[in-house]
Amino acid sequence: MASQQNPQSNFQDLLPTMADKLGGDGLIGELCNGFNLLMDSNKGVITFESLKRNSALLGLQDLSDDDLRSMLEEGDFDGDGALNQMEFCVLMFRLSPELMDESRLWLEEALQQELKYCY
Repeated sequence: MASQQNPQSNFQDLLPTMADKLGGDGLIGELCNGFNLLMDSNKGVITFESLKRNSALLGLQDLSDDDLRSMLEEGDFDGDGALNQMEFCVLMFRLSPELMDESRLWLEEALQQELKYCY
């Protein structure tokens, strides 16, 4: 009996590395480029069909239809069945635990600095 391999087990989170190398503005620019690669150019959003059609460009060709639908559902905050650019960027950050931890640390440091100036 062949075991099914979970595509997530092969996932390497490169977002923190990209953030380190590109800086904040560069990272957002690259996320926008990724969004543009995956979106339906007629609708201006990422749909299931556009994600399925273009996912191989990002090395995601092994994901099942259920995996692709789950990705859309995970990021679809407004419930329209598609991802707009903001939803896509938020999803990418949420899928990167290391980057989320770093963001929390940056926020805490900024708040501590702000509090020092208040007293």
